[in-house]
Amino acid sequence: MAKELDTVPIEVIILTADHEIKGTVHVSKYTKTNRELTDLLNDKEKRFLAVTNAEIMLRNSSQPVKRYNFLEIHIDCILMVHPSSQVVFRESGKAQEDIARFRELRNKLNQTKPF
Repeated sequence: MAKELDTVPIEVIILTADHEIKGTVHVSKYTKTNRELTDLLNDKEKRFLAVTNAEIMLRNSSQPVKRYNFLEIHIDCILMVHPSSQVVFRESGKAQEDIARFRELRNKLNQTKPF
């Protein structure tokens, strides 16, 4: 349990040659914010990336999504990892609603005056 206290969950999208994987990785809370994923992937001691709440989709296929509570992905199979908050939303009504809500909130925050 102590290890969980030293980590921060980050929702990510992971691309491999054949799959797109959405899930959560846990990074050290003591790493600089813009280096969390880079440090995790470049750790010479680790050869696998642990992912929780994983959803795996076969790229360029209409097969159903497979879900796993825990998954380990070999580092050499990973083409790209990025936080899902930076993912360009697929066109859908729900995604468009989320984008509109986020923009509205951002505009409100930008209009508030500091104390």
